[in-house]
Amino acid sequence: MRATLDDDSTWVTRRPDSYIPQMADQSYEGMARLVAGTGISMLIGGLDTGKTTLALEAVRLALASGRRPVLVDADLGNSTVGPPACVSLKVFRSPSDLDRLDEPDGLHFVGTIIPSRLVLQQVIATTVMVQRARELGDVVIIDTTALASGVAGETLKYHKTELCRPERIVALQRGEEMEPVVGMLRRFLGVEVITASTDPAILPMSPDARARKRADGFARALQAPLDRWKVRPTVFAPTLPVGLHLDRLDGVLVGVQSSGGGCLGLGVLNHEDDTLRVMTNVGEGMTGLRLGSMRLDPTTFEIQMLNLREVMFGV
Repeated sequence: MRATLDDDSTWVTRRPDSYIPQMADQSYEGMARLVAGTGISMLIGGLDTGKTTLALEAVRLALASGRRPVLVDADLGNSTVGPPACVSLKVFRSPSDLDRLDEPDGLHFVGTIIPSRLVLQQVIATTVMVQRARELGDVVIIDTTALASGVAGETLKYHKTELCRPERIVALQRGEEMEPVVGMLRRFLGVEVITASTDPAILPMSPDARARKRADGFARALQAPLDRWKVRPTVFAPTLPVGLHLDRLDGVLVGVQSSGGGCLGLGVLNHEDDTLRVMTNVGEGMTGLRLGSMRLDPTTFEIQMLNLREVMFGV
């Protein structure tokens, strides 16, 4: 350890250059082997940098070595496991489970598809799912959102790292765009962060294709038959204010909760004939509903973002 004076005239303590890890093999297979042999890894990077591709390859390698990998999918807007607007987990007991990614083993409802919103809820959801994943497997892989820069991105990655405590982070980048968040995580949390270039063979997904994938995820989560359950204003979190006109909740996406805080799946609120109902296919065992920050058309699966404070209080 040695102390030096930075250009901004503040003293900082630096570790030797050898502290910054370097990978001899930065191929996807090499990185996947590294992740497959690590207890808890977190993958970070921007859009279309190959985080999910790397995660699934690591799952295959971990299975081949006789380990039980668990994937925590925290990419709210571009989910691979489970529906959008949730943090999901999938336990892989055999290679055949790779063909059932849309059958999650755990859900935690967040209620948005925009990573820069509801940061606290995202951090809590990811932490809860990682804690559960540690109980279910011996290799935990956290796939994160593409928000990794700016105040919101760095705040999100900082607190996820702080609470989930990954043993290793792999940062995928096209140039040097990940260097600010990588430096922050190394400096403040002392975590091992390995940077690697994005595989040039990965093709970017168009906004339309991304929207279709998201709509398909909602469609699977809300596939027929949908039951319509009459709900009372007292079953919601956050609690509804006294005097709220319930028609303002029409079309709002909700997480269907069970006792103990578990999420059973998704639902959509419907207000008709002065009655509020939730349309869902997971109503059995429902004990409450968590309000999301978006409206969802259960027929077209088009979305409209909203501010719950405005909906509930008009401010």
